[in-house]
Amino acid sequence: MAPRANWKGYLRLSLVSCPVALYPATSEREKVHLHRINKKTGNRVRMLNVDAESGDVIDREDLGKGYEVAKGHVIPIEDEELEAVALDSKRIIEIDEFVPADEIDPLYNMRPYYLAPEGDVGTEAFTVIREALAKQGMVALARVVLTNREHIIALSARGKGIMGMLLRYPYEIRAEKDYFDDIPQEKISKDMVDLAIHIVKTKSGHFQPDKFEDHYENALRELIKQKEAGHKIEIPVEREPAKVINLMDALKRSVQAERGSSRAPARRTAAHTSRRAPAKRSSARRKAG
Repeated sequence: MAPRANWKGYLRLSLVSCPVALYPATSEREKVHLHRINKKTGNRVRMLNVDAESGDVIDREDLGKGYEVAKGHVIPIEDEELEAVALDSKRIIEIDEFVPADEIDPLYNMRPYYLAPEGDVGTEAFTVIREALAKQGMVALARVVLTNREHIIALSARGKGIMGMLLRYPYEIRAEKDYFDDIPQEKISKDMVDLAIHIVKTKSGHFQPDKFEDHYENALRELIKQKEAGHKIEIPVEREPAKVINLMDALKRSVQAERGSSRAPARRTAAHTSRRAPAKRSSARRKAG
């Protein structure tokens, strides 16, 4: 089944433009989704739109949009009026400027998309824009309208296509001082920091997302399997994590634990080699005899 585009329009850089399609780069379709049910009957629950004042159920054709300017004072907004909001970015992704990728704070990253040429027409222009991004190592900032909202989108070359990352606006970012300013300034000894650094080095590796395992998703699927088979589900007793009495002692024990786990494979390999070595020597003696 061919991917379904979320948006179709034109990518434009100055006077160069080409038809493109925007596709979601991620999906949660494979996740387990639980339904709301009536516990007495086991039937699924149907959500209804109810008038907040009268309690009457509203038909779909009577549903509309509105903005509450004051308590109880709502201004209705028609779909046709929303369409009247003239934005070029409804049909055009206009590149405004180019910035270094490392200047974009990860806090602003919201949702990734794939941008691909739509049809054969304009593939050459698309390739030129993609190659310019790749060779300069820059990210293009543009605007696009999705679900009646204009978003900033950061475009970067990715393989044969372009990746677009929707960015949050500054007013959507909460100030870190609201969460960090009350953290007390602790005086930590150099020995503690050195031990922590040693643990970091011991556990260091490379980013390999194919090794990620969704433990909750797997456990949820197993629970459903057990329920379907009619087995009783035992609720585990939740254990609280051990309280750290002495931080230095905890760091030292952590270092010892990491050393033990790193040595285990080496010991197994050595044991495996020592078991096989005599067999080779006996074989050699048989040949000599």
